[in-house]
Amino acid sequence: MAETVKIGLTGLPGSGKTSTLLKLVEMLEQEGKTVGGMITEPIIEGGHRVGLTVRNKMSGEKATLARLGYESRYMYGKFGVDLTALEDVGVKALVEAEEKADVIIVDEVGKLEVESEKFVDEVKNVLDLDKTAILTLHKKSRNPLLQDIRKRDDVRILEVTPINRNLLPYKVMKLMKGQLW
Repeated sequence: MAETVKIGLTGLPGSGKTSTLLKLVEMLEQEGKTVGGMITEPIIEGGHRVGLTVRNKMSGEKATLARLGYESRYMYGKFGVDLTALEDVGVKALVEAEEKADVIIVDEVGKLEVESEKFVDEVKNVLDLDKTAILTLHKKSRNPLLQDIRKRDDVRILEVTPINRNLLPYKVMKLMKGQLW
């Protein structure tokens, strides 16, 4: 790997941000890199998305982050959000990755995650480290954290689209090796 790089993958919902990130993780691990951090994954029942989990990439620990019908003061559309799950699993995963991983992943910096002050603080810590970080970013949110990430000189923002999502992981790997495209 070249110097540490910070990559922000942005795109519309369903564009393939998480899929692109997971392909990058696979490629990095094939090169012997230790990847840690948090991944959000949909909960699908009967062919429909009914919730979202947060998973610690290194430990495999998982918790329900949002769910249809869940009573919460934090709502994401029809989904009630459990910020405790985000903090207990997601934030803990980021702290663990800071200590043990070569590359830190944050999936996703979005509307529901930025409701947690602990999460916001930890994302800032990750970005200030001298480690490679790959984040997926909600495209349209005007949250101060997302605006700050987009303005940083050390973060390269790449948009994921249905057209480029299959090639983008290879381009990001080249970027991470110091090869420009």
